[in-house]
Amino acid sequence: MPRIYLYDNTMEKEILFGKTPDELKEVSLKLGLPNFTAKQISEWLYKNNARSFEQMTNLSKKARLLLEEQYEVGVTDFSKVQASTDGTKKYLFPTQNNRFIESAYIPDAHRATLCVSSQVGCKMGCLFCMTGKQGFQAQLSAGEIINQIMSLPERESLTNIVYMGMGEPFDNLEHVMRSLEIMTSEWGLGMSPRRITVSTIGVIPAMKHFLENSDCNLAVSMHTPFHEERRKLMPIENVYPIAEVIKTLRSFDFGKQRRISFEYIMFAGINDTPEHVKELARLLNGMRCRINLIRFHPIPSTPLRSSNDATIEDFRLALLDKGIRTTVRASRGLDIFAACGLLSTKELVNMQSPDF
Repeated sequence: MPRIYLYDNTMEKEILFGKTPDELKEVSLKLGLPNFTAKQISEWLYKNNARSFEQMTNLSKKARLLLEEQYEVGVTDFSKVQASTDGTKKYLFPTQNNRFIESAYIPDAHRATLCVSSQVGCKMGCLFCMTGKQGFQAQLSAGEIINQIMSLPERESLTNIVYMGMGEPFDNLEHVMRSLEIMTSEWGLGMSPRRITVSTIGVIPAMKHFLENSDCNLAVSMHTPFHEERRKLMPIENVYPIAEVIKTLRSFDFGKQRRISFEYIMFAGINDTPEHVKELARLLNGMRCRINLIRFHPIPSTPLRSSNDATIEDFRLALLDKGIRTTVRASRGLDIFAACGLLSTKELVNMQSPDF
């Protein structure tokens, strides 16, 4: 009597997008397909941007049917987009459990940058961050991180990727590192690691792992050089003080190409004084780095406000006078919920309270 195999269509299918070639070999082996099938699938996923198995035309019909039964490609479109008058676009992507993440496309004259998210929500609780007010909801898989790039209409124009969206990248180390591997590998997107920057608030063990196992650039969210002040703004200071973060960074040789930068949001009357300039110069003395000064984008329910332009410029000049390379990041997308987390929070509230 012939065996009858029943496939349960109610089972959630495994997603292939985000898998490495070795993992795709395991999939091919499991399905009884030739080893070279894994390379074909990888090329369709990361080189040819296939959205379905039917599009993978150099796979046999048998292979496509087997894949269709048990797997999904896993590339999904954004659900909403907001366009700013300055050309910035913010894309909203749905994730598991009816949650949302954001990606910001930021074009200018000589480059086009995509700011990607690494988590749904965030557990770090920084006083100035809207994403943190959502609380932590889920880790993004490597596929969900890469999907923000592959589903971007402007994908072909991208020159740079920054992990500065929702979440703390080094609180999702495994999937962030895997996404970097996919981005920079020849079998993946083939991007130069010098075009990718990962931002962290200073999770030291994960930061060390990243520095030892990736050639991508690093940005550290500092915002004040003083321990007690930073502790009030960023609870992570209680665990990994900024002085220890910098001590760790000094133990690494960054070479001439790899960049390290410090993000510094300017808060009026809090971290914009000559004393802060003096302490920054002491803390960073001799380190080859750059400080990016950032205007604070207001968010609901916070007493914080941004330093004015004159104060920011004086702060920049004072740091330059101390020998620290300092730039002011241009504010973009102020008319489209520019602060990270605002758009996804609004969408989440709308789903929970349709009359909001």
